[in-house]
Amino acid sequence: MNFLWSNLGLVWNLTVSHVALSVIPIVVGFLVSLPIGWVANRYRVSRPVLLTIGGILYTIPSLPLLVAMPALIGTKILNPVNLVVTLSIYALALMVRTTADALASVPGDVAQSATAIGFSGWRRFWSVELPLAGPVVLAGLRVVSVSTVSLVSVGALLGVPNLGQLFTDGLNRYYPEEVAVGIILIMVVALVFDLALVLLGRLLLPWSRLDRRTGRLRRSAAMKAVTGA
Repeated sequence: MNFLWSNLGLVWNLTVSHVALSVIPIVVGFLVSLPIGWVANRYRVSRPVLLTIGGILYTIPSLPLLVAMPALIGTKILNPVNLVVTLSIYALALMVRTTADALASVPGDVAQSATAIGFSGWRRFWSVELPLAGPVVLAGLRVVSVSTVSLVSVGALLGVPNLGQLFTDGLNRYYPEEVAVGIILIMVVALVFDLALVLLGRLLLPWSRLDRRTGRLRRSAAMKAVTGA
């Protein structure tokens, strides 16, 4: 790990840039997917259209989209905004389906009960539907997080500073250790993001842990009944 210790300042700066470029698309994808996912779940006719559009957007190769982005939004080729917008599109494409499926998993009788006691549609969404759909949304957000952290490295090909720069420099200089440092650090960043989301889920969605414990108890009781233990 001589390269890491000899270039600690550079690696730190690239790591900070990588984290910043990852956080924004994840947050944007999550926030924008909520109203779109709600529409897809609320109006059944719109669901296949919105999910199909999301699927098509995710199939666009990242490098051509990055190259085309300056012409689409009027920025310069080296502007980090191109990468942020591109990754936000991918995050949104993934999260729309997850959000729609999560909201669809909320029991209908629960939603009807909330309406019966006087909840408006907006209040029902924030107070009942979204909290119950939270565990599924969180699972999708974890996938988006890992995917985004990985895709940020593509921006190095266009000169956007991030840990992917260690790949390009290492390959150009035939320096495998530099490439290995980049790979390991991206994996570490992805792991930290995932752990942060897990901890956030435990803090904001404590009932999901109760549901898992109840499920385990039910499976255990069923197994004992079958085996006669």
